[in-house]
Amino acid sequence: MKAVVWHGIGDIRLDDVPEPTIQEPSDAIVRLTASAICGTDLHFVHGTGGEMEPGTILGHEGVGVVEQVGPDVRNFRPGDRVVIPSTIACGYCSYCRAGYTAQCDNANPNGPLAGTAFYGGPKASGPFHGLQAEKARVPFAATNLVKIPDSVTDQQAILCSDIFPTAYFGAELAEIQEGDTVAVFGCGPVGQFVITSAKLMGAGRVFAVDSVESRLETARYQGAETINFEQEDPVETIRRLTGGAGVDRAIDAVGVDAKHAHEGPAAQQAQQEAQQFEEQLKQVAPQGTAGNHGDAPSQAVEWAVQALAKAGTLSIIGVYPQTMQSFPLGMAMNKNLTVNMGNCNHRKYIPMLLDLIQNGTLDPTALLSNVEEMSDAVAAYQAFDERRPGWLKVEVVPGM
Repeated sequence: MKAVVWHGIGDIRLDDVPEPTIQEPSDAIVRLTASAICGTDLHFVHGTGGEMEPGTILGHEGVGVVEQVGPDVRNFRPGDRVVIPSTIACGYCSYCRAGYTAQCDNANPNGPLAGTAFYGGPKASGPFHGLQAEKARVPFAATNLVKIPDSVTDQQAILCSDIFPTAYFGAELAEIQEGDTVAVFGCGPVGQFVITSAKLMGAGRVFAVDSVESRLETARYQGAETINFEQEDPVETIRRLTGGAGVDRAIDAVGVDAKHAHEGPAAQQAQQEAQQFEEQLKQVAPQGTAGNHGDAPSQAVEWAVQALAKAGTLSIIGVYPQTMQSFPLGMAMNKNLTVNMGNCNHRKYIPMLLDLIQNGTLDPTALLSNVEEMSDAVAAYQAFDERRPGWLKVEVVPGM
């Protein structure tokens, strides 16, 4: 079968690989009808996402049809349409039972302290072969599959595999209340769904910070007040527009591939922090970098802390590898900030989001910008990495 395979930093290929097989009684085999490219996938291409194992199939977003189930999978059968949560959970440990499926004790073969298990990730996450393939093995399938209602399309469902749940989780971590003023740093796919989620939670105002004009335009379409950090200092602008107070809630939806300002008022401060940013890049990418990687790993979270009002809440859902050491602790502590962060517990949120789509509350496909055949996946990675105008969220379809 065809799959997108990681061979090295800056080196991904569309390869012929063996089809997956049932390995445990709790496994299922799913024929993928849709996958997607995520900003997290770009971290692995860039070299900023942790040590990868060559030959790993990429991708952690998937929708498909069940082809085969192991004897311990009692709630699915061949022919069922399913969405695959990005993070993997056993469903029966104490963390899974409490809803913290991203912190499952049993899914990661490296042990309970190794961190979140997910598809197509670094060694520390398993590794598990990913979902940018024609077929995939799903472990603990009774927990790690969610049936798709007949009225929900593949294009709607694929957005519920990772980015919509992650965004909703981020808005929830931010403790958004009715009327709150919220700042979203990063207007990529997750940032856009954070804006959507903040609106669902009753936010009064939402500021959206980025430098890609097409992404800012999408944020404006959603009703966000946009700030281009290459044209104005985002922190100063937020303070001015909030009467000096700052925002109640801020969400870092960028992570380790953040970029600093190269032009405009914010560039001067970035120049003063240039050495600090260089040292951070060495932490997060000890084996080097490739592609359109960020040049200031802590920039988004620094701006978020600075832009928050006293006693505000910071939510961090942008991906950082375990080697990342920098955080503006002193400022956060002295402003009495609450800081919530982590990997999304996808399985917890997917059924609720599918219900919102099924009942017509929203249609997430407005944020799906491109549908590409798997044979063009490598070129699609390149376009997405370059943030070409209009390339916001990319669906990958096997044998379209």
